[in-house]
Amino acid sequence: MTNLDLYAKAEHLLGIEEATEALYDLYRSELDEYKIKTLLDVGCGRGGFMQRMISDGVSCKGVDLSAVMVEECKAQGLDAECIDVAEIEGTYDAVVSIFDVLNFMNNDELVKFLDAVASKLNDDGIFIADINTRYGFSDVAEGTMSAENDKEFLVVDAEFADDELHTQFTLFEKTDGKYIKHQDTIVQYFHKIKTFQKLTNLKLIDKQTFSLYDTEDKTLLIFKKK
Repeated sequence: MTNLDLYAKAEHLLGIEEATEALYDLYRSELDEYKIKTLLDVGCGRGGFMQRMISDGVSCKGVDLSAVMVEECKAQGLDAECIDVAEIEGTYDAVVSIFDVLNFMNNDELVKFLDAVASKLNDDGIFIADINTRYGFSDVAEGTMSAENDKEFLVVDAEFADDELHTQFTLFEKTDGKYIKHQDTIVQYFHKIKTFQKLTNLKLIDKQTFSLYDTEDKTLLIFKKK
């Protein structure tokens, strides 16, 4: 099981449903003014945002590096693949990466990813993503939490230092009266805005710092293809 698949298995215990819905509403409202017809959701998760956009008449495709997430999308009849964005065929009016997708890449990976995103946009296409502010990492994401139900017990321990958040997930699953332990660490990176202001193929046209969990813990980034 990859660390992203472990996250996928534990996600329902994290209590992020309300925050996810708030982000979906924000992205949807931002996209309204662009009258898009096609959308690519990179890091699509279980496909909740694609379902909303499809209901608005937008043709959607999703990709995610978690096979668990992709299989759940397919089970709902959504067009999703477990591939890297660089492998996607075709171009789209809009690309989105919702809820921390960019945080999971170091600087070199980020620049390479953003170049690949630009290549998947139609002329004048738009890309929207969100990142954590430094406060979002140090004062919101850092710390320890636990959650459980009748069949699972999750412990999350996150530490932020040197612009990196290291989060250890430990999940115990009860099977046939015994608990099976899954454990892995996910690393996320704080990115400065200046990184996004000097891209070759994307122009940062707007940024909005907002409060998702706490005071100004997230920044929404909106790009146009150059």
